[in-house]
Amino acid sequence: MNANPMDDDWEFTVSPKASATVVIVGRTGNGKSATGNSIIGKKAFKSQRSSAGVTSTCELQTTTLRDGRTVNVIDTPGLFDFSVGSDFIGKEIVKCIELAKDGIHAVLVVLSVRGRFSREEEAALQSLQTFFGQKITDYMIVIFTGGDEIEEDGDTLEGYLGRECPEPLQKILESCDKRMVMFDNKTKDVKKKDHQIQKLFSIVDR
Repeated sequence: MNANPMDDDWEFTVSPKASATVVIVGRTGNGKSATGNSIIGKKAFKSQRSSAGVTSTCELQTTTLRDGRTVNVIDTPGLFDFSVGSDFIGKEIVKCIELAKDGIHAVLVVLSVRGRFSREEEAALQSLQTFFGQKITDYMIVIFTGGDEIEEDGDTLEGYLGRECPEPLQKILESCDKRMVMFDNKTKDVKKKDHQIQKLFSIVDR
């Protein structure tokens, strides 16, 4: 396998507003698949809170947003998990590229406010940069799940990060120009669901 799949005439894509393909990556238990379900608008991806992850390989689901836009969502297995090796990551990235026939418009890095940013997550992001190339940071958007918990505490994402943002995470946020959004995957409020999706895709379109 080529050390960098991006060498093979395959590029990230400037997002046409008619459609978009996003790839979701993150550690098992961070709400990765639940975030995919929030975007899709139904339980399309298997999701559970335990560390016994249910997403075992890359999976593609498609939805149409309220504004008529077609969105392809690719959920990935726990590429950020400690037990995952570089060979597995490489194979899944190749499969991800095969699923994203029209290119990838954004890579959504899912982190949870319920847990600290780990060394495993830092190492996994470095692996993604190795496979995709440094330019992946131009397409990265960090999604912080656990928005319900932040709001219950009367806090904001900015306030949380002001207290709970270790230096490695600061560097990642700076590398992607602080493109980030908070998601509440538990909410039943339709307006809130729409708002967080609209905010996400306004960032995708930048």
